[in-house]
Amino acid sequence: MRSLDRFLPALRATLAASAAPGGAAAALGALPQWDLTDLYPGLESPELTADLARAESECLVFEADHKGRLAEVLDAPDAGARMAAILKRYEGIEDLLGRLYSYAGLVYAGDTTDPVRAKFYGDLQEKLTDASTHLLFFTLELNRLDDAKMDAALADPAFAHYRPWIEDVRAEKPYQLDDKIEQLFHEKGITGRGAWNRLFDETIAGLRFDIDGKSLPLEQTLNYLAEPEEGKRKAAAEALAKVFGENLRLFTLVTNTLAKDKDISDRWRGFQDIADSRHLANRVEREVVDALVSAVHAAYPRLAHRYYKLKAKWFGKEKLAYWDRNAPLPRVETRTIGWDEARDTVLGAYSTFSPRMADIARTFFDRSWIDAGVRPGKAPGAFAHPTVPSAHPYVLLNYMGKPRDVMTLAHELGHGVHQVLAAPNGALMAPTPLTLAETASVFGEMLTFRRLLAAAPDRAARRAMLASKVEDMINTVVRQIAFYTFERRIHTERKQGELTAERICTIWKDVQAESLGEGIDLGPGYESYWVYIGHFIHSPFYVYAYAFGDCLVNSLYAVYENASDGFAERYLAMLAAGGTKHHSELLAPFGLDARDPAFWQTGLNLIERMIAELEEMED
Repeated sequence: MRSLDRFLPALRATLAASAAPGGAAAALGALPQWDLTDLYPGLESPELTADLARAESECLVFEADHKGRLAEVLDAPDAGARMAAILKRYEGIEDLLGRLYSYAGLVYAGDTTDPVRAKFYGDLQEKLTDASTHLLFFTLELNRLDDAKMDAALADPAFAHYRPWIEDVRAEKPYQLDDKIEQLFHEKGITGRGAWNRLFDETIAGLRFDIDGKSLPLEQTLNYLAEPEEGKRKAAAEALAKVFGENLRLFTLVTNTLAKDKDISDRWRGFQDIADSRHLANRVEREVVDALVSAVHAAYPRLAHRYYKLKAKWFGKEKLAYWDRNAPLPRVETRTIGWDEARDTVLGAYSTFSPRMADIARTFFDRSWIDAGVRPGKAPGAFAHPTVPSAHPYVLLNYMGKPRDVMTLAHELGHGVHQVLAAPNGALMAPTPLTLAETASVFGEMLTFRRLLAAAPDRAARRAMLASKVEDMINTVVRQIAFYTFERRIHTERKQGELTAERICTIWKDVQAESLGEGIDLGPGYESYWVYIGHFIHSPFYVYAYAFGDCLVNSLYAVYENASDGFAERYLAMLAAGGTKHHSELLAPFGLDARDPAFWQTGLNLIERMIAELEEMED
């Protein structure tokens, strides 16, 4: 079912959120933990039990009332009004199912190693899958209705309200299968892709890495790679390589199985290209993505290659070891940024742009919609999960006081503001395609960065901030397109048979070397670093959305700088549109067009100009 399928990817859409290793807890201050009682009071609460029973009942009754009868409704004189009423009912069930699913997912994300939570999540997922099977007929049957009759019914304003959603559903018509096959795909998803996803999640959460006599989870270990002391970075890199290598067989099996699973689905549905299903879900044309990828590939030398050679020079080296890629600049003071300072920094940046935007973001702090601390078993990375329009979003972070953590907070709050603004569109049309879902988050980062840069006390601080932003943009644009390229090669070769761990590692190193350039030494151990990238598992080809969003925001910000009057109002209106408009409609008020090849160059040129400024600031 289209809508339910969005809830888990939204939960798992994690970024490489930065966090400091242990020892800085006191300096961070009290970190918030989210309050999920706005969804349900507890795992065994009467409210949850009642809603689950109601969801199961309403799915059955909806099927009994409407399956096989939509064509008759369309022949009625008041077809539009009747279809609108049916859709409103369907939307209400979707909201209910989504509330249950979101609660289970958020509880599970809080500690994926807790067997009680894991069982609750698994059991509820099974029950919701069974219940939603009774709704499968609806979109399938909609796509078999006569186009002319549908168009006539859409003249009714109540039914026309749902036109964007209906058009999205009908775009999937060429890839729709027989009802029984769709039901089989849906039901077996929990023991197929869903089970492999869960195995990956629980395995990653359970990994421990030994550093300096401490056994650390993945998130804290990864963030040693941003420590000022090279010895700590190297120790973390070697610990990661050791544990990844020991688990390579399992992750290779997971990768091969899921790539084959996707190949089977694509073949049955008739998708021509391995990424076409993602493009369809994102409502973006293949040629637009191909233009983005080509532009970024061509820019590798003048972006990542150029920057990392410059960074190596700052460190007095010809090449940087791979564990130095995200190292802070030498001779730059580093400090732990407390939670209160991070909150005030982001809210201040948002407020300068739009008081309304800041007010929405402040709600996340005031009402305990954020879970920020690092703890064993907690899902790594960061995400903003929209839940459902009848509730509100929640944000997960692993905050440890690094400057990049402040940017991650700005990023996820951008998502949260976007989700709040889009919620009035309802459960069917609030969700935004991934390509546009990154717009508010990356824009929030840019606002925060510009505020911090303007307040830089001296030239050294400005250089450090500028370098950090360039690295973030390279990670968002160059690295994510390299990830996309890696995925394409894996899924393409998988069509010919299973890939060995050695082959996957070789592809990984080849793609990374091409994107990062000669300034980075991808030495032994790095070949297995592909194993922890959750997007490869949960949302194949998701990653290009980050590059899309970054380049889009760079172009938007240029418009803002050149003509700020009325920009905030147009920007918030774009976010409030949710999933009701195509990217071309949303960008038109800003004079932008993602189908224009020159569009991508605007975003890439901004990164290049920042690198040039850094070159001019050399000591």
